[in-house]
Amino acid sequence: MFITRKAEFSASHFCRAAAWSDEENRSVFGEEAHPAGHGHNFVLEVSVEGEPDPITGMIIDLKDLKDILEREVVTPMDHRFLNYEVEPFSRVIPTTANIALEIWRRLDRQFDSARFRLAKVRLFETPDLYVDVVPPVNV
Repeated sequence: MFITRKAEFSASHFCRAAAWSDEENRSVFGEEAHPAGHGHNFVLEVSVEGEPDPITGMIIDLKDLKDILEREVVTPMDHRFLNYEVEPFSRVIPTTANIALEIWRRLDRQFDSARFRLAKVRLFETPDLYVDVVPPVNV
């Protein structure tokens, strides 16, 4: 059984390989390479897999799940320029895939339970573009 919680945050970023020329960056990343950056209203969906507790009927306490998302993702990333303010993005290009993978890393260590586990991170950069991270994740 899965339960999914949604969270939202706004952040800016640019996608640019430091070792490449401006022309190479524009060729690969287009307008996303402009160092002034641009912003998105990211939508995050986090799915937890497990069996409901026989007493509470919950896979995970929903308040705990909300608090984890707030602490590990929303507070550190909301209204931030990812390239400059959120590690590891000073050295890792903050593509949607890399942001989703970093969110997985931050959340996976929070779900160390015999009853439930992190099952999926889905990050929407725009309404028609999203990345799914599912196990096994090579981190």
